Amino acid sequence: MSRTPRKRRSTYRALSSLAVLTLAAGAVTACSDSNSSSSHSTPSASAGTGKAAEATLRMVDNGGHRLAFYVMRGNGSTIVLDSGGGEYSSQWKDIAPKLHAATGATVITYDRAGLGKSDVVPGPWKVESAVSDLEAGLRQLGVTNDVTLVAHSQAGEIANYLAKGNPKLLSGAVLVDANLPQFFTDEEIPRLVAASQPAIDAAKKDPEKPANRQLISTAEGFAPAHQAFHKVTWPDSVPATVMVSGKTPFDGSPEDAQRWRDAAASFVQEAPNRALVTVKGASHEVPTERPDAVLKAIEAMFAAQH
Repeated sequence: MSRTPRKRRSTYRALSSLAVLTLAAGAVTACSDSNSSSSHSTPSASAGTGKAAEATLRMVDNGGHRLAFYVMRGNGSTIVLDSGGGEYSSQWKDIAPKLHAATGATVITYDRAGLGKSDVVPGPWKVESAVSDLEAGLRQLGVTNDVTLVAHSQAGEIANYLAKGNPKLLSGAVLVDANLPQFFTDEEIPRLVAASQPAIDAAKKDPEKPANRQLISTAEGFAPAHQAFHKVTWPDSVPATVMVSGKTPFDGSPEDAQRWRDAAASFVQEAPNRALVTVKGASHEVPTERPDAVLKAIEAMFAAQH
C-alpha cells in the first residue's frame, strides 16, 4: 500500500478525528488469508539474546471482517501500539523493534479496519467497533492482561473506551498527543465540524481512496459521538502518561492550542498516577519526529509497572 505524502497524511489524520486541526491565515487547515502468518519487514534484536526478532502477521476475524495484527513475541507482558487516524502499523516501525529489545515484552501493532492489510468495513466509523476489533485481536492472540497501551491521536478515543470498559486488561498507558474527552466541549465540537467541512467535501470527490474513505466515515455522526466521548472517564486504577507536542495540533491557533493543553492538564490532574510530558518543538507527528521521547515514556511506564 502506498504511503500518503506527509502533508496529506496530516490533513487526513487531523480531520479523521476532527480534532487534530491547525489554523493558518485565519482558516482551519489540517496541518492474506484468515489465520495465516508471515514475516513482518521489521526485525529487531531480542532482549538478552542478540538474535533478530521478527514480527509475525496474524489475520484475526471479528464479526466477519479480518484485521492485521503484527506480533513480536516476548515474555508474558505486552505492549500494544495503536496508530493515529489514517496511519497503520508502519507508523511504529522505528519504535516497535527497540521496545522489544529494551523490554523483552511482546510488542503488538495492528491495522485498523480499512487501513493497511485490514478489511474495509462500510458505514460510519464507530469507536465502539474499533474497540471491539482491538479486544477481539488481543483475545485471539491470547492477551488477556498486563498490557501497556500506547495510543496516538485518534487512537486516544479507543484507549479511553477500552480502559473504561476493560481496566483489568491494562497495566498502564501512554497517550501520545491523543484525543482526550476533556477537549471535546460543546464549544469546541462545532468548531471542528465546521472547520473540517472543506476537506470532507474534497474527499467525497474520490471516496474510494483509503484516506478519503476513512475521513468520510469518521465525519458521519461526529458531533453526537464526541458529545458522548466527552463524558467518558478514565479509570483511576490505570496509570497514564500524557504526552503533548510542543506545537500541539493547533500551531496556528493560540486559542485552540491552549484548549488542547488544558485538556491534557485536566486529564492528568484527575488522578495521582498520571503524568504530563511536553515534547518541546514537536508537531503532532510525535511518533515519527521524536521516537526517542516516545520510547523513553513507554519504557518508563513499563518499568514502573514491572
